[in-house]
Amino acid sequence: QLQLVESGGGLVQPGGSLRLSCIVSGFSLDRYGIGWFRQAPGKEREGVSCISIIGSTVYADSVKGRFTISRDNMKNMVYLQMNSLKPEDTAVYYCAKSRFSSCSISSGFPYNSWGQGTQVTVSS
Repeated sequence: QLQLVESGGGLVQPGGSLRLSCIVSGFSLDRYGIGWFRQAPGKEREGVSCISIIGSTVYADSVKGRFTISRDNMKNMVYLQMNSLKPEDTAVYYCAKSRFSSCSISSGFPYNSWGQGTQVTVSS
């Protein structure tokens, strides 16, 4: 059964860091791109970052220089290291499996399996 499970969310002060993890099962991680998305209350879901099977990465402008995506195919894991967190980063964060070996955070790019999400709250 294809599954993605996020973890690592929590409450952090502005300027702090968190590392989100996405563990996948039921498919070969080394064959698909993976994306991270987030949705804040009252807002549409937005793409945060993604990584292709060859390690090419994409970041939203709002997180460039602060977030880093990485993958460990041997462990079936994808990570999102988030530094210098801001209150506006508060959201539920989701990882998702691309239909392809590539990835994009553009609206409409096909992701065909999603995790349940992990809450990130940045507040003092």
